[in-house]
Amino acid sequence: MKSQEIRDKFLSFFQSKQHKIVPSAPMVMKDDPTLMFTNAGMNQFKEYFLGNAKSKYKRIADTQKCLRVSGKHNDLEEVGKDTYHHTMFEMLGNWSIGDYFKEDAIAWAWEFLTDELKINPNNLYVTVFEGDKKDGLAKDEEAFDLWKKHIAQERILLGNKKDNFWEMGDQGPCGPASEIHVDIRTEEEKAKIPGKDLVNQDHPQVVEIWNLVFIQYNRMANGSLKELPAKHIDTGMGFERLAMVMQDKQSNYDTDVFTPLIREIETITNATYGSNDASAEETNIAIRVIADHVRAVTFAIADGQLPSNNGAGYVIRRILRRAIRYGFTFLNTKEAFIYKLVNVLSQQMGEAFPELKKQQNLCEKVIKEEEISFLKTLDQGLSLLDSIIANADSKEISGKKAFELYDTYGFPIDLTALILEEKGYNLNQQEFEKELQKQKERSRSAAQSSAGDWVVLREDDEEEFIGYDQLKTDVKITKYRQVESKKEGKLYQLVFNLTPFYPEGGGQVGDKGYLETPNGNVVYILDTKKENNLIIHITKNLPQEIEARFTAVVDEQHRNRAAANHTATHLLHQALRNILGDHVEQKGSLVHPDYLRFDFSHFSKVSKDELQEIEQFVNARIREQIALEEERNVPFQEALDKGATALFGEKYGDTVRTICYGNSMELCGGTHVANTSNIWHFKIISEAAVAAGVRRIEAITGDAAKEFLTQQSESFNALKQLVKNNKEPLKAVSALQEENQQLKKQIEQFKKEKAGNVKGDLKAALTEVNGIKFLAKKVDLDAAAMKDLSFQLGGEVDKLFLVLGSEHNGKALLSIYIDKQLAEEKELNAGKMVRELGKLIQGGGGGQAFFATAGGKNPDGLENALTESKNYIS
Repeated sequence: MKSQEIRDKFLSFFQSKQHKIVPSAPMVMKDDPTLMFTNAGMNQFKEYFLGNAKSKYKRIADTQKCLRVSGKHNDLEEVGKDTYHHTMFEMLGNWSIGDYFKEDAIAWAWEFLTDELKINPNNLYVTVFEGDKKDGLAKDEEAFDLWKKHIAQERILLGNKKDNFWEMGDQGPCGPASEIHVDIRTEEEKAKIPGKDLVNQDHPQVVEIWNLVFIQYNRMANGSLKELPAKHIDTGMGFERLAMVMQDKQSNYDTDVFTPLIREIETITNATYGSNDASAEETNIAIRVIADHVRAVTFAIADGQLPSNNGAGYVIRRILRRAIRYGFTFLNTKEAFIYKLVNVLSQQMGEAFPELKKQQNLCEKVIKEEEISFLKTLDQGLSLLDSIIANADSKEISGKKAFELYDTYGFPIDLTALILEEKGYNLNQQEFEKELQKQKERSRSAAQSSAGDWVVLREDDEEEFIGYDQLKTDVKITKYRQVESKKEGKLYQLVFNLTPFYPEGGGQVGDKGYLETPNGNVVYILDTKKENNLIIHITKNLPQEIEARFTAVVDEQHRNRAAANHTATHLLHQALRNILGDHVEQKGSLVHPDYLRFDFSHFSKVSKDELQEIEQFVNARIREQIALEEERNVPFQEALDKGATALFGEKYGDTVRTICYGNSMELCGGTHVANTSNIWHFKIISEAAVAAGVRRIEAITGDAAKEFLTQQSESFNALKQLVKNNKEPLKAVSALQEENQQLKKQIEQFKKEKAGNVKGDLKAALTEVNGIKFLAKKVDLDAAAMKDLSFQLGGEVDKLFLVLGSEHNGKALLSIYIDKQLAEEKELNAGKMVRELGKLIQGGGGGQAFFATAGGKNPDGLENALTESKNYIS
């Protein structure tokens, strides 16, 4: 049974059980600060389990694209080493939001596996929660008895809290779980060891395929459990593992989910996958890593997450670099090739996930550029590693230096260890791990925070956002909690029955403002965020009159500036599509009161003339004084049919809000100006590349634009005063530049003449020591000239050993040049020598065996250093 058929059968089955089939949510999380990526099928339904929102449907099913790069069985560095764990995977799931519970969930799971898919019941085992004394939880007798209706009792196994009690996190909804495991070993293997002994033992052919979670508790901050008012079902089945079972394979990678990618990797690299020869295992692992990782990276980029140096972007870059490194090391690929796999993936999965086809061009270009960049980094790292080896005092290489290669240059530590081993050196792994642990502790410390339980003041009030229409209103606090952050200290999070404060989202920063009590006490709102459908207002202090009625006031200037910048991003988007073409799509944005940032797909630098045209387009819309046309609660498809622009990677509900200014119409939840004239003026500050095929424009409006133009005018007036030419200052500056260029050329000519004279003097002063042409001398040159002169002499004089010293800008400079052949024959090393001599000038340096430099703060030590250098050959 092909994978597409398996997916269709699952969705059709649960549709027949009155489940609403919903699309996969984006893999990249945007409105949940607790997660970077969707790591389970239930993530998009979290707010329903928490009770923060009511679901329109009580029964839901879907296939969800997930990304896991940490946690049980999902460590990034382990993926590829076995045959059944992945970074990106699909999770088939069915949910009950306060509707059916254990009996139906168990019966339908069994029916689907054994009746629909015809899996042999004798190959299945189930686990049931055995209970936990610490939590005061008994064995899940209800689930045990329900399973006995379907499967032999000896195939029902008890599982501990680690395997059979599911929790959303340290706090929140949780409950016992029943896992379904399948044994796909041969009959001969089954006769040797019973399958029940291999369940949850990480056996590659006895694997969990479906987890049924019975959500009935809420984990409190103090660790205790509290019964939820409604019970829910949350299930997740590994699509790739199910395909392995249904296609009678022994590995996920042998199914049609992966074989098209693997065949393409074999074709491109001339490698062969699947050999059982022990020597081929590294090749097999490398191909599995690449096939897995290209899926994760492509889906992430298609959902709007570009590789970068921080946050979610760093995770994506790290996954891609791991794939590149495996190809580089084990498949001998020295050129970019992973981007070529995107087309195969798009053809294979584009029907189920149309964003792959839509974003294929972008994904290919971004991955290709990342590959080219990292391959250069690998070359640079190899050169740096050679230098470390050349300057080593022993056969053990410092873990600190290896960590610097890893941390600063992104050079993989296992590649460092492999190269060192090949060259007969050892890595101080313990020292490396120590440095790595320090870095992790620094990161953890910076991000560490803990939240207490919500203190609920009013159960019956439902929060409502009224900030589109009002900036001031009376509110009541319905719940609050305290948060401890190492970075910001003690904070409080407040939830109101209704709020005018816009929460951070859609690229726009959250509102600020204050709460005022009837007697005049004020508590400042520092920021507003949204978490699992709750609008959270962050304060430094908890209001004393906590149950009073407050007046909530939004900072109007802060809001208006942000609104102007948000509207400007819409007009900018329209301008880009009009001027650059319909291929332009928004790839990210930041709407701040002080400026706006807009990322968009485009495959070349935007020219100066194009930028001017874009600016003029936006400012023309501002001058037209176009009024806002806003519609709320429009059916999603109806909005699209009207021409509204929807963004890939965004999750939209059944109804949406449309924002229209003339021909600019977008789906948007942000705040906007009532009329484009409120923007006042639009000014582009910069345009640059963010990634392959993605450009970024930064711009300002309103007060910020006024300040910018005022500063520009003042600078221009000051320039006119400096050049003493009020009428034609640009001509005056141009004349100065031309004069400056002429002077620079004269200086360069003087330097060359000076160096030529010095070269003749140095050549004449060379002496022969033990068959070596030697000279150690102080010169009046800078570092670049010393190097140039050394190599010139090296090209003219055989067996040259030249040591030069110079005092430049109050600092001491040293350089050592050794003829390459001479360095090899006599085992001389300029890098080691210059480090020793550098101590005499209170400095340090390094380099290669034939040329090295040092700098120091003590010019008085130069004479000693030059004298001492002769000892190396005498």
